Amino acid sequence: MPPPLLSAQDPAAIERAAQRLAAGSLVGMPTETVYGLAADADNATAVHRIFEAKGRPADHPLIVHLAPGQGARGWRAGVDHYAREVPAFAAALMHAFWPGPLTLILPRREGVAAVAAGGQDSVGLRCPAHPVAQALLSAAAARGVSGVAAPSANRFGRVSPTTAAHVAEEFARLAEDELLILDGGACPVGIESTIVDCTRGHPVLLRPGMITVAQLEAACGQPLRERDEAAPRASGTLESHYAPRAKVRLMDAAQLRAAFQVLGSDAKHIAVYARSPLEPARGVPRRRMPDDAAAAAQELFAVLRELDATGVRLIWVETPPEDPAWDGVRDRLRRAAA
Repeated sequence: MPPPLLSAQDPAAIERAAQRLAAGSLVGMPTETVYGLAADADNATAVHRIFEAKGRPADHPLIVHLAPGQGARGWRAGVDHYAREVPAFAAALMHAFWPGPLTLILPRREGVAAVAAGGQDSVGLRCPAHPVAQALLSAAAARGVSGVAAPSANRFGRVSPTTAAHVAEEFARLAEDELLILDGGACPVGIESTIVDCTRGHPVLLRPGMITVAQLEAACGQPLRERDEAAPRASGTLESHYAPRAKVRLMDAAQLRAAFQVLGSDAKHIAVYARSPLEPARGVPRRRMPDDAAAAAQELFAVLRELDATGVRLIWVETPPEDPAWDGVRDRLRRAAA
């Protein structure tokens, strides 16, 4: 039997999923960004199952998701379990954006989450805002699970999932006792979290998301530096990532118009995702990209999957605007096209 999809509206489904995590099994978990393939971050065998299911290199670290917690300490108990040090600027970022789509790379406490960290002495931590993720993480914490490693629930390098159906498609080969999927609806943010390295005395942006650089700098009181060769490995930062089967090509509006004029009715095996008015040949699959960055991010991966499912060989995408609000969308499309 394929992995079951359980409605996250059912409290019994949350409890069943938490029991699975505590027992070392995998759970497909909705977050505000994308669906994650979750396992107990301190259970090396369970975390190995994530790498195996995804076909992900074992040295490519996973993000550990923390329960929001109760009372004044909130998620701090989870942070203290995994991190041996929290710089003041990192604490400021936590208080500004957690729960939410921000991952912080912190010095890892020895003896915890080594497999999830890909063998590094640092660990990526996040407290998600999605109510289903929070309910599951809290129920798992009550069973002794301090944190949940949960990379995107797709095969390594492919388009991230933003619905439970996407997760089921990716892992249809897994048996019912290997994976349980919580259906919490479509993810509201739609692209992965912003990642900031906090291990070297100053904040370094490793992966853009829907939290802008200006917002991060205002919250932590320091300028963000750019990624360099000394940066720790982090999830989703490989040059080629988030790729459908079809080849993605980024083009501006003028290039798209010129290409369709040249091809005319021969524009077979091509799909297009663009904001600008275009006149492709009849029968060319087309979706209009929203003018708003947040709306584009929310639908981006679902649209790539939809266009890919038509069997086209090429997906032509209009390059997003050079505006900070679009940094996360531009980053995902650039990697998809790499």
